[in-house]
Amino acid sequence: MDLAYVCEWEKKPKSNHCPSIPLVCAWSCRNLIAFTTDLRNEEEKDLTHMVHIIDTEHPWDVYSVNSGHTEVITCLEWDQSGSRLLSADADGHIKCWSMTDHLANSWESTVGSVVEGDPVVALSWLHNGVKLALHVEKSGASNFGEKFSRVKFSPSLTLFGGKPMEGWIAVTISGLVTVSLLKPNGQVLTSTESLCRLRCRVALADVAFTGGGNIVVATSDGSSASPVQFYKVCVSVVNEKCKIDTEILPSLFMRCTTDPARKDKYPAITHLKFLARDMSEQVLLCASNQSSSIVECWSLRKEGLPVNNIFQQISPVVGDKQPMILKWRILSATNDLDRVSAVALPKLPISLTNTDLKVANDTKFFPGLGLALAFHDGSVHIVHRLSLQMMAVFYGSSSQRPVDEQSLKRQRTAGPLIHFKAMQLSWTSLALAGIDSHGKLSMLRISPSMGHVLDMNMSLRHLLFLLEYCMVTGYDWWDILLHVQPNMVQNLVEKLHEEYMRQNAALQQVLSTRIVAMKASLCKLSSSTIARVCDYHAKLFLIAISCTLKSLLRPHFLNTPDKSPGDRLTEICSKITDIDIDKVMINLKTEEFVLEMTTLQSLQQLIQWVGDFVLYLLASLPNQQGSPVRPGHSFLRDGASLGMFRELMVVIRIWGLLKPSCLPVYTATSDTQDSMSLLFRLLTKLWLCCREENHITEPDDTLIDECCLLPSQLLIPNIDWLPINDGIISKLQNKQLVRLQFGKAPGLVGHTVSSQFDAFVRAPGQPKIDHLRRLHLGAYPTEECKSCTRCGCVTMLKSPNKVTAVKQWEQRWIKNCLCGGLWRRMPLSYS
Repeated sequence: MDLAYVCEWEKKPKSNHCPSIPLVCAWSCRNLIAFTTDLRNEEEKDLTHMVHIIDTEHPWDVYSVNSGHTEVITCLEWDQSGSRLLSADADGHIKCWSMTDHLANSWESTVGSVVEGDPVVALSWLHNGVKLALHVEKSGASNFGEKFSRVKFSPSLTLFGGKPMEGWIAVTISGLVTVSLLKPNGQVLTSTESLCRLRCRVALADVAFTGGGNIVVATSDGSSASPVQFYKVCVSVVNEKCKIDTEILPSLFMRCTTDPARKDKYPAITHLKFLARDMSEQVLLCASNQSSSIVECWSLRKEGLPVNNIFQQISPVVGDKQPMILKWRILSATNDLDRVSAVALPKLPISLTNTDLKVANDTKFFPGLGLALAFHDGSVHIVHRLSLQMMAVFYGSSSQRPVDEQSLKRQRTAGPLIHFKAMQLSWTSLALAGIDSHGKLSMLRISPSMGHVLDMNMSLRHLLFLLEYCMVTGYDWWDILLHVQPNMVQNLVEKLHEEYMRQNAALQQVLSTRIVAMKASLCKLSSSTIARVCDYHAKLFLIAISCTLKSLLRPHFLNTPDKSPGDRLTEICSKITDIDIDKVMINLKTEEFVLEMTTLQSLQQLIQWVGDFVLYLLASLPNQQGSPVRPGHSFLRDGASLGMFRELMVVIRIWGLLKPSCLPVYTATSDTQDSMSLLFRLLTKLWLCCREENHITEPDDTLIDECCLLPSQLLIPNIDWLPINDGIISKLQNKQLVRLQFGKAPGLVGHTVSSQFDAFVRAPGQPKIDHLRRLHLGAYPTEECKSCTRCGCVTMLKSPNKVTAVKQWEQRWIKNCLCGGLWRRMPLSYS
């Protein structure tokens, strides 16, 4: 493990961020991190409980909000989609935060619930019934269905038709369990019940879910001399009211309390966690004293109940008729450790076999198998989540690592120890975020090999496997990019494409845009592949335009064949290889292409982009021979993309007959020249060279000569490639610690790939452009804009259009960028 970056608060004279007690943080599947601090104002002597939300790629762009909680925040929980956040406090108030206008740096709380005056000690969203098992031992399989299998898992509560009902469950310090359900009409249905008849103090609690739709709650009163209690909770809706039923399950005493040598050594249970939200059979316990801790892992199993010989003689027990009971058994325990300050559990749903402890040799160091323990000396240990064996270790600035005598002397005078008070592992367990006792955020990089020496192929295999997992689930893969070195990029992109091509056609179609976005983010990490980033983003834009424009076509008669006009267009354009655009157009039913004049005119910016890009590609063909570093190079060998451009040019030609002003505008040297026909003829010739992926031929000299003449016939446009992304990932390539400050964007000093982008980026004084609407914004935009957290794509926050067709286009990226990244609001004076 090593530090990737550290982000801290600016020291202000009149107010300062101080960590709350307890301090909590949460990490979403979209790689958003939420954490708490208390803001102390020295003049007014008051304390404000703050919630901070950051995107891991732009940690300095922190969204800080006064939570409105009157007491310290005790719990933070993201939902399964990573777009909503729950916060609970020590006064029993629970708030649900959601994005405003789908912006990652704009949040508001609209709904919530309360158990007045009763501090919340555990909080969780109800399970939605979606569980994907990850089979590490089958990482070499070709089919995604073998590597990642859907597990039969019932939602905590279902609506009519089996749809999961959204809501949350919380446990309070007085032994109450409260469930709040979000009804489709926006109302919140809340019910509160006692966990058992004899209520007692609950100092620690956690929530997990069973495959049958039940909820399991684990509680402890904080004393290791008391049992850890478990309860089954069933939630139902009866007569429009939420009903809660509870049942006591087998309890356990920690092993350290039954050991005579350690009976009174660890008086307090400080951490109680289920190993996973959907794994109620395994629990992690930590007991501590003032200076040390011990950690134990327990498992709930069915065991046969021994029957007395007397009863055996009366009624012999045969086979499956033996009575069974549930019993907690200890799986593993650590030796005496330094005092544990925080625990972070893995979120990867790894399917473990072979009695859960024996894993194949090539997968025993897989990242999702480890959990993190932070200690008061500043160190962090990664241990196996079942055997608790050491897998990796990180020494903080103040922890006692093996060093020379001079360093030890310097450490002793360094002041108070700094340690993590809250930690969270990323969703692939390749990164760890920690909030220390000064409210500072540290991002740790966790090696895929867990500190053990694995060959390059095995490390690549781990990264590839996790990239595939993110591709299938839709989770963000930023934490995987932390480990990709420039020399790995080409190999990973090729392997990812190979694995993708092995899947069936239906799955390929579902994942088609996600893999393009993934390739783009990988290629951004190497100077030799940086130009391909532009191509991949252009391809995402092309796919979106093609889908939108073809969806506007309507069949002329209601009783049409099962194929849509868009499908027929694709079929006819692929069959008819004529280089004359008018001869291709004759074979289509032009009545299916009839649209309103206002609709056609509103699409002109998108049509113009198609025309400009085709002209740019053809004009750059002579220069692209043997020069793969230029943008657009990959399109010249991509038959599918060239076929899409060809189809769109046929559609545009037909629409031009209805509304000539919607056609792309070209600056030609001759008034009589038919620019569309010329470009279609050259594009078709280029398409014929690579229409079959296995039989790609080089363009002939005649085509190259004709493309060489294009600049003398038409004015070649400048293509607006994406701006440099101002994220942190490219600054972490050399594995040197980057120090950041909340609220202050770092400069581009040390940006390893920025010089490679210089040829594709507009100069600071030039007009800026809305990358998705293709509208010019001017050199100093007056409209509020938003940018993608991943690719840097910029677009206006509010739509200037009222035409239905354009709204349909904008709906494609209202929640996420075309690359899948989240949006964040930008200042008006963005550069």
